[in-house]
Amino acid sequence: MRTHTRHVLMCTGPRCTEGGVQAEIMFQRLGEKIDLRPELKVKRTRSNCFAVCTQGPILVVYPDGVWYHCVDEAVLERIVVEHLEGGREVSEHVFHRLGEGDV
Repeated sequence: MRTHTRHVLMCTGPRCTEGGVQAEIMFQRLGEKIDLRPELKVKRTRSNCFAVCTQGPILVVYPDGVWYHCVDEAVLERIVVEHLEGGREVSEHVFHRLGEGDV
């Protein structure tokens, strides 16, 4: 297993996108983006439904406890660059933070 300091969980449906197809594509893109950055110490895991399907797919970053919604190609790129590389949340796509409830 890759040494990691963050763990990204991503819902791949099936309810957040039609049959989970788009969510699975975004999960694969996430892997590609992480693999292009070997300095990132990030592990990714596919998950089934998180039961918060509004505006999915959903992506969660731990140990930060940040939950993102509306993850498309552009948002995914921002999460990788701004949050995983830069340590800054992409706040307009955060809908929940661990310990704080919905934002």
